[in-house]
Amino acid sequence: MFKAGLLGLALLFVAAPTADAASFSMKRGINLDIWVTWPDESQWGDEKAILPFPEWRKSVTEADLKSLKDNGFDFVRMPVDPSPFLSGKTTGLRDKLFASVLESVRLVNASGLKVIVDMHLVPAGGNRSLGMAEVMNDPKLFDAYVDLTRAMAKSLSKEDPTLVAFEAMNEPVIDCKDEKTSLWPEKLQRLFAAARASATRLTLVLTGACYSNAESLAKLDPKTIPDDNVIWTFHSYDPFLLTHQGATWAGDFIPYVTGLPYPPYAVPRTELDAALDKVRAKIKAEAPWTRRSGMLAYLDEQIATMDTEDKLLAVMDAPFKTVDAWARKHGIKPENIFLGEFGMIRQEYGNPYVMPAKYRAAYVRDMSARAEAHGFSWSVWSYGGAFGVVEQFDGKPAEPDVLEMVRGLE
Repeated sequence: MFKAGLLGLALLFVAAPTADAASFSMKRGINLDIWVTWPDESQWGDEKAILPFPEWRKSVTEADLKSLKDNGFDFVRMPVDPSPFLSGKTTGLRDKLFASVLESVRLVNASGLKVIVDMHLVPAGGNRSLGMAEVMNDPKLFDAYVDLTRAMAKSLSKEDPTLVAFEAMNEPVIDCKDEKTSLWPEKLQRLFAAARASATRLTLVLTGACYSNAESLAKLDPKTIPDDNVIWTFHSYDPFLLTHQGATWAGDFIPYVTGLPYPPYAVPRTELDAALDKVRAKIKAEAPWTRRSGMLAYLDEQIATMDTEDKLLAVMDAPFKTVDAWARKHGIKPENIFLGEFGMIRQEYGNPYVMPAKYRAAYVRDMSARAEAHGFSWSVWSYGGAFGVVEQFDGKPAEPDVLEMVRGLE
C-alpha cells in the first residue's frame, strides 16, 4: 500500500498534461526490421559485431528510407532490442549503443520520416539469455529495464517531439494465462513514470498486456496515466490462421498450415477445400499422433469462423470495435490510437511456400482501411524478413504489391 502511494505521488509529479492531443502525430507507417543476423550474446561486447545499432543500419540506407516516404509512409516504428543494454557483455559499450540509436533516429528524420523508438523485447533462447520472460519474472531485471527506459527517454528528450516518439515496451507477455491476474498496470505506470521523468515533451506510446491485444488495452484505466501526451497502441493479426501460415515459432499447429487464400471465399469452394485437404494431409502425416485429431478439429473450427464475407468481417472488425468503444468511454480521441502491428507472412524462414502477393496486399488494404475508418494511425509489419513488404531475405526485393497498394491510398 505504501509503495502504491509513492507511485501515485510520482505519477502526479511527472505528469505533464498539456492539451487533449499528443505532440507527435502520424498516419501511415512501417515497422523496420528487428534483426536477422544478430550476433550471439557472447559477441555483444565486440564493437564491430554490435554496431551500428539497431541492426538494420547495416543494410538500410538513407535512400531506402526516402523511398519509404515516396511510397506513402510518413513514419517508421523502429524496434530497438533492449537485451544488449541489460547484458553485462556491453558494459563498456553502453554510451556508444545509446549514441547509435540516436544516430538512427536522426537518419530516419533526415529522410523525411517521423519515428517511434520501440523497445522491442523478444524471447530468450538460442543465442541469448535475456528476454521478455526474464524481464517480467525477475523483479531486479525489471528494475533494470525501468532504468533503461529512463535512460533511453533521456537520450531522446532533446529531439524534436513532433518528429520522435517513444514506446516503452512492445507486446508485454503478462496477464495472459489467468484472467484474474492484473500485474501489467502497475508495471506500465512504472515505465510511464520513468520515461516521463526523463522526457517531459516526448509523446509516449503505451499498450495493454498480453501481446498488446485489443482486449487487454480495453482493460486498462487510462486515468491512472495522468498525461495527455500519450498515444495508446494495440496489435492485430486476425485471423491468425491466415496471417501466420507456416510460421514455425507460432505454436505447434500453424506450421502445418500453408496454401490458404485471403479471403477464404476469394476462390471457389472446391479450391478452398482442396487447400484444406492438403493441410489435413500434412497434419496426418507429420503431427504427433496424440495431437492430430485435435488439430484437425481446430482447423475445421477456425475456417468455419471466416469462410463467408460476413464471418470474416466480424473476426477482423472485433479488435477495432473493442478499442473504439474503450476510447469513446474514456474520451480518448481517435488520433491518439495506433494500430502498431499487423500484416501477413510472406515466407517462413526455410519454408518453400511463398504467400501470393495479391493476398498480402489485399489483407494490408483491408486492415489499414479499418484503422483509417476509425481514425487510427497504423504501421504494417514489416520492412523485411518473413513478413517483408520491401525486402524478403538476403536483401532481395519483395514483390511490389503491398507497396503499390499503399502508394495508391488517398
